[in-house]
Amino acid sequence: MSGFTRIYVAGAGGMLGDAVVRACRAVAEVRATDRDVRVPWLGRVDVSDRDAFAADVEAFGPDLVVNLAAETDLEHCERHPDRAHAANTLGAVHGGEIARGLDVPYVFISTAGIFGGEKTVYDDGDEPNPLTVYARTKLAGERFVTAEVPRHVVLRPGWMMGGGPDLDKKFVNKVYRQIIDGADRIHAVTDKLGSPTYTDDFARGLLVVAGSGAYGTYNQVCHGEASRYDVAVELVGLLGLADRVEVVPVTSAHFAEAYFAERPASEQLANTRLQAAGLDTMRHWRDALADYAQVFRQDLDHRRLADSR
Repeated sequence: MSGFTRIYVAGAGGMLGDAVVRACRAVAEVRATDRDVRVPWLGRVDVSDRDAFAADVEAFGPDLVVNLAAETDLEHCERHPDRAHAANTLGAVHGGEIARGLDVPYVFISTAGIFGGEKTVYDDGDEPNPLTVYARTKLAGERFVTAEVPRHVVLRPGWMMGGGPDLDKKFVNKVYRQIIDGADRIHAVTDKLGSPTYTDDFARGLLVVAGSGAYGTYNQVCHGEASRYDVAVELVGLLGLADRVEVVPVTSAHFAEAYFAERPASEQLANTRLQAAGLDTMRHWRDALADYAQVFRQDLDHRRLADSR
């Protein structure tokens, strides 16, 4: 049990928001908002507008504020640093100030991308070295929250996966989109390492940590090492397509034009503080992906059925 009865979730319209809202609704009344209102249950709030954000939170009267709002597309952030700053830094500051004023816990989502790739695996207390506008603006938000919001939980996820064909904007769905478009060869890089993080697992873990009262900053990722290539191979196998779809290993130079923002060689995290506190609920990424792949298998079955009619 989380112990919360009214939870405010900002930036709830995306792939992580879908999982967090579902997890929160299982234990509490939820007010979910986003800048882009894609479904009727979302209220419209831009976290960079402090007055509007504060008025909406205060009207709801939560006992937990969760801020998921972010600009996460690295190339978009490089092109539009002002938008990145508004969402990733100002939004973090505003949410923290609002939660502090209400004297309720505040959960802010940071990123594994704040590290520079000098190490293979990063502990919670390792020194950040952000390489991109996205990472720098997220780190600025994280640092404000840790310094200025006493009742804070900062969680750092890795490579997000979740939300299925409609909501997942990350690597797993990009692979799947190539498959349903008829690709028989998919290129995936071997020289970038990370920690795949299933949104459903992350959402459950978020409530466990927030409800524990153990405030602080935590890495929260699925366990196990992975490259993009490893994830693609695993997904293709889970979909039963290994005999039809070849995953071709390449270096990141293969995608340099499309993905020009610098990525660290490794952004793998270890959940060291969660484990020490007895709060680590995350699974191995292969087990999580096996669950997640069922969503894509069902989608494939529906497409095949539609094609056969």
